[in-house]
Amino acid sequence: MTVRQKTLANEFTLKGKGLHTGCDVTMTFKPAPVGHGFKFQRVDVEGMPVLEASADLVGDTSRGTVIEKEGLRISTIEHTLAALIGMDLDNVLIEVDNEEVPILDGSSRIIVEGIEQAGLVEQDAEREYFVIKERMVYKNEKTGSEIIALPDDDYSLNVMISFNSSVLNNQFASLDKLENFKTEIAPCRTFVFLHELEFLLKNNLVKGGGLQNAIVIMDRPVDQAELDRLATLFNHERVEVKKEGILNNIDLQFNNECARHKLLDVIGDLSLAGKRIKGRIIATKPGHGANTEFARMLRKAIQKEEQKSKIPVYNPNVPPLMDVNKIKELLPHRFPFLLVDKVIEFTENGIIGIKNVTFNEPFFQGHFPEEPVMPGVLLVEAMAQTGGLFVLRNLEGKYSTYFMKIDNVKFRKKVVPGDTVIFKIELTSPIRRGIANMHGECYVGDTIVAEGDYMAQIVKSN
Repeated sequence: MTVRQKTLANEFTLKGKGLHTGCDVTMTFKPAPVGHGFKFQRVDVEGMPVLEASADLVGDTSRGTVIEKEGLRISTIEHTLAALIGMDLDNVLIEVDNEEVPILDGSSRIIVEGIEQAGLVEQDAEREYFVIKERMVYKNEKTGSEIIALPDDDYSLNVMISFNSSVLNNQFASLDKLENFKTEIAPCRTFVFLHELEFLLKNNLVKGGGLQNAIVIMDRPVDQAELDRLATLFNHERVEVKKEGILNNIDLQFNNECARHKLLDVIGDLSLAGKRIKGRIIATKPGHGANTEFARMLRKAIQKEEQKSKIPVYNPNVPPLMDVNKIKELLPHRFPFLLVDKVIEFTENGIIGIKNVTFNEPFFQGHFPEEPVMPGVLLVEAMAQTGGLFVLRNLEGKYSTYFMKIDNVKFRKKVVPGDTVIFKIELTSPIRRGIANMHGECYVGDTIVAEGDYMAQIVKSN
């Protein structure tokens, strides 16, 4: 069943304080076009630069997930991204007028409510997924963090947290269906140990934090005088320690709310991989560092898969669109310089050609007798001939193509006897005034062996 991409039906705005900066922040969520993804825009900076929600931009994970680009940053984005994924969105622009998104109530609940009020609309494009096809593992021996991705028909998560604390030791949370995110995960607030809170306060952090947006876990005995001081610091009414070992500043919504919040963080951080995931995520002792490292691993796998999908496939059982006799009608080249054996595909902007390399090629006599290697310059020429076939196929009369410029040529792997070379050539701009600009790639199997950019002139033959 085809799933369409979705964006917001209307924009909406939220206001609050940044957790660490304490600055007042306005955050506006806006509809975005197909393929846009999630992006943050710093509207307080000249030129209003945009930062993509990408694992490639993660710059810090010590107190939340931070993305950075050209000296600009957006901090504590994980709750926002989790809400977008949990509410089944694909394309949203988030305008922010400071370097940190507002902490709100420490969860994704308020953002989810804003999304519900704004509404969703389907877009005219199919949603793309990264399907987990085999076990993927990230492990940090130092921290004990481990994240595993396994094949599954949907996106589901299991999270276990473990702390050296009598109050919060081991907790487990799961989400079997993303449709349940709103009720089971979104309201779950962040948590902090008292010793961490003291450290943050001493280091001039959590300026925008308060006892209204975090579960405070008491990991050491504290007298009432110190609790009163803590309440005063955060402008909160008198607080006490519950028998469960947490402050009575807020009531737990679930017995395992802390583990559920960590699951929320995992969803938000893994969205930085850039595609929706189909698979089961099993995370043990996750944190923003481990989460974003795993998101990088997923992103690399996605990029590799996308690159592989662009690699041309040659099936010798399928008759060619042009055989060597047809090629000879269009190109003036002959033995030993005709370097394209057949054409197997034409597209609107490109062509795919084939060269079967044998030891009988005359150039192997001198290049090199003891180690036969196809000269790189001939790979360049073969790509040019293939591009010439694309340009000439619809012209009436006799024409030739001549090099005007060759740029960015790279040779990545040797081509040797027995290889079948696939030439993939695409126009990089429309043909104008008899000038064609093309990018060419040579493949052996799924490995690119050479590539380059070409400019050619189309000239009518005498």
